[in-house]
Amino acid sequence: MVVANWKMNGTLVEARALASAVREKLRRARGVEVVLCPPFTALAAVAEVLAGSSIGLGAQNCHWEASGAYTGEVSPAMLAELGCRLVILGHSERRQHLGEGDALINRKLHAAVAHGLTPLLCVGETAEERRQGLTFHVVEGQLRGGLAGASRDGIVRCMLAYEPVWAIGTGVNATPAQGAEVHGSLRGILSELASKEVAQAVRILYGGSVKPENVAPLLEEPEIDGALVGGASLQADTFIEIVRKSAPRAGSAAKE
Repeated sequence: MVVANWKMNGTLVEARALASAVREKLRRARGVEVVLCPPFTALAAVAEVLAGSSIGLGAQNCHWEASGAYTGEVSPAMLAELGCRLVILGHSERRQHLGEGDALINRKLHAAVAHGLTPLLCVGETAEERRQGLTFHVVEGQLRGGLAGASRDGIVRCMLAYEPVWAIGTGVNATPAQGAEVHGSLRGILSELASKEVAQAVRILYGGSVKPENVAPLLEEPEIDGALVGGASLQADTFIEIVRKSAPRAGSAAKE
């Protein structure tokens, strides 16, 4: 699976153009599921562009209530109504800049599941935490906190993304070995929280400076099930190249 996180980028005109270009140039992506996550303001417009295609629609965040006096927020019910099938939760930028902690993210995760959305729960350590040898401690805490109280059936409906904070927007990605090591650790925790079968069923994506040059080696690792793409998803040609190189036997299974 390849998920495009457009972050806070794109007017309606720009969002329609980008989504249209991706749809036109990626008419079929055999072996790869693709989801676009534009800003809230562009969700309806992008949904129209993607209608009838195999490309899915996702959101970058949601509130934990279906409705209420929460000025400026968007509920999971609203996202589901627009046709979203996935919602990114716990992204490091929201943890860092908006003060979101595990307890808050956990409430959002339960709300997303209740409204039929697939939560894409993000975990990852900072450069300083990695330097101190705290990587596995940090991601385990974020995973357990985000999934707290989730049933086996709830966990199997989630996806994870390992996004080392030090790799986001820096141009420096984790090596395939580093990614696989953390992904394997996360899968081990899922086995403990649910079962080995659930742990194998839950897809764990890698994110953090994903680009055409590094995506294939990353996804050759059996533990890495796909990519969460940030800045590189804002250029249609670059994103399409990432999708094609993410397909089994890179370059042969995804085509126009």
